[in-house]
Amino acid sequence: MKITRIQAAGLRGATPEGGWANEIKQDDCIHTLVAVYTDEGVTGWGSAFTNDALVLGALKVLEPLFLGENPLEPERVTEKLHAHTFWMGRGGSITHAISAIDIALWDILGKATGQPVGRLLGGRYRDRIRPYASLLMQEPGAMKDKLLPVREQGFRAFKIGWGPFGRRNNATDEQIVKEARQAVGPDSRLMVDAGGSDAFWPQGYKWALRTAEMLADYDVHWFEEAIPPDNLRDFVLLRQNSPVRISGGEVLTRRQSFEPWIQAGAFDIVQPDVTKVGGISDERRIAWMAEDNGIQFIPHGWNTALGLAADLHLASACRNTDLVEYLTGSPFIDEIVEEPWRLDGEGMLMIPEGPGLGISLNLDAVKKYTGVAFDAS
Repeated sequence: MKITRIQAAGLRGATPEGGWANEIKQDDCIHTLVAVYTDEGVTGWGSAFTNDALVLGALKVLEPLFLGENPLEPERVTEKLHAHTFWMGRGGSITHAISAIDIALWDILGKATGQPVGRLLGGRYRDRIRPYASLLMQEPGAMKDKLLPVREQGFRAFKIGWGPFGRRNNATDEQIVKEARQAVGPDSRLMVDAGGSDAFWPQGYKWALRTAEMLADYDVHWFEEAIPPDNLRDFVLLRQNSPVRISGGEVLTRRQSFEPWIQAGAFDIVQPDVTKVGGISDERRIAWMAEDNGIQFIPHGWNTALGLAADLHLASACRNTDLVEYLTGSPFIDEIVEEPWRLDGEGMLMIPEGPGLGISLNLDAVKKYTGVAFDAS
């Protein structure tokens, strides 16, 4: 089997709010779908967390390296793409595009062998997992109204983030968290994401430590991105002194970028994004690295149905992973698949058992949000 071509198109028209200082609009492209075609009619699908113009440019650079390659060897092919493009900058747009290609190659390998990706990664420890609903924070007085309908959908784990949190005063922060805990109830998991990777994040270590102490009063499961994401020293200090678990890593790219953070003990929970760290091949190496250093791996590829599917398979193959992120209300997750995602009676999500990623895309919906007709093969 050989790779014959790769097609890419950006998702637009329903881009969800990010909570960013420079807020994205519905027609902005921040997620790009990729299809890898082969000479035997097997197609693999992947997703990159970046703009389509960057992915299309990267594919032109990568084309001489992937054309004619064997898609049944995802780790080798992905490593080849990394190794021959080091001089263009490691961890940028090229890496994001490679991430999507790698996910698609694992999809092809699974389809060709009749196995789910999780089994090909070494075996499935579980066939279902708890998704946590990921929502933006609201102003005090509105948080309950945002969370209650999501709880009624069956979710029993929730993460609230960004919005006014950390940007006004301590009283506002606590009121938001208090309302959230009241809405989800004492038995649900509640996580808080400060959004420290936002542009010109104003807070530092002392705010983060004080806030972590407040979050402990509301039994918050973890505190995410409390500090700007390049401040390794303060992340280490925060993890050492915080009464709640500290998570981060979503903005890091390349598996090698994670090593100093993991070795230094900066995280209780590491959250690589499969759609930008090099795909499934590199993310599972990050997961192994984390496990060997006593850090829990919780994947962060929440941004499209393909990212979610990749996360589910990675979660199935990692023994200590017990949650995946689920962005509620996004058509790029819920509408572009043939079979809608469904929670069971315990608020759990089944990990696909079909070959490859185990999902089928609704190509009409894909065309609606990309403006591109992908081949049905």
